[in-house]
Amino acid sequence: MKAVHFGAGNIGRGFVGLILHKAGYEIVFADVAAELIDSLAAADTYQVHEVGAEPRTWTVDNFRALNSATNEAAVVEEIATADMVTTAVGPNILKFVAPLIAQAIVARSADRAPLHVLACENALYATNILRAEIAVSVNAETLAAKAVFANTAVDRIVPAQDPAAGLDVTVEDFFEWAIESGPFGDSVPAIADVHFVTDLEPYIERKLFTVNTGHATLAYHGHVRGAETLVEAIAIAEVAAEVDAVLAETSQMLIAKHGFDAAEHAAYVSTCIRRFGNQYLPDTPERVGRSPLRKLSRNERFISPAAVLAAAGTRPSALLRAVGAALQFDVPEDPESVRMLELRSSLSAEHFVAKVMDLHEGDPLYGDAVETVKA
Repeated sequence: MKAVHFGAGNIGRGFVGLILHKAGYEIVFADVAAELIDSLAAADTYQVHEVGAEPRTWTVDNFRALNSATNEAAVVEEIATADMVTTAVGPNILKFVAPLIAQAIVARSADRAPLHVLACENALYATNILRAEIAVSVNAETLAAKAVFANTAVDRIVPAQDPAAGLDVTVEDFFEWAIESGPFGDSVPAIADVHFVTDLEPYIERKLFTVNTGHATLAYHGHVRGAETLVEAIAIAEVAAEVDAVLAETSQMLIAKHGFDAAEHAAYVSTCIRRFGNQYLPDTPERVGRSPLRKLSRNERFISPAAVLAAAGTRPSALLRAVGAALQFDVPEDPESVRMLELRSSLSAEHFVAKVMDLHEGDPLYGDAVETVKA
């Protein structure tokens, strides 16, 4: 079996690549980062160090690497003969990898089983986003015959790495990868560490509105208070209280919408909070808080659950405070931080809310969002 994976960074190597390796796939990493790809192409193995209560080290081999910017034809050929293509590039980059996947689907032999396409991104229904980009240049009949698109929910904290680590990756000892089973019919892939589920939405939203919302809340409130690491941030009582308050609001929304057992969900939230404070992960508010414009968008970790609560008649006070902290994320090295601050200074609060959060007059959350931006 062969999988082509776009995104040879820390998540690609330390999460998706590791799980596919353990399932017996040969992996072809594709990326535009020339130095990284050259290093992978020259290496026979790399190691993934899981740290936490149950530390363990895995050795990954049976991989190759291609530069998807300078060797597009080879990448297309590899996808055309692969069993699976996965991504961990960021939702905004999917439109750039889609043309190569589209070319490969068109070139794929009709005798081959359909290509499995999985976008492993921190976004709602990322594979649907990728499919839409591919469908721009591939007709529906060809897509239906030659590819299977399945949405996924991925969860593993992978912090910034020690520059001296080379290709090795340090990750937390917790992970979850859920994939919707329906698109595969009777041909569900054999990947032992994956949960195949009939209804993915509860898993996607539970993860996004607990792990990602809580993690970002910790980062933004920690940044405001000058914390240099997330471990330091969660030790600040006021910050920890804000994380608890935000997750109480998202828990209310998730339990009401998906019918989660309250006790089981509370245990899940407790596990996530423990993960945020993993002393073996030197994570920072700057890394976790990066790309604030995306994280403040309508379908993301703050505005989406806040809008649901507001529509139900509940004022999402803690989520609004987290948004307020995110609006103070001033990190010159992060282009979205710079752009966000430019927009705040050049647009009225009403226009900022409409442009960034896609909230408008008549939306139950609109007034509170405008006041939060004005504050």
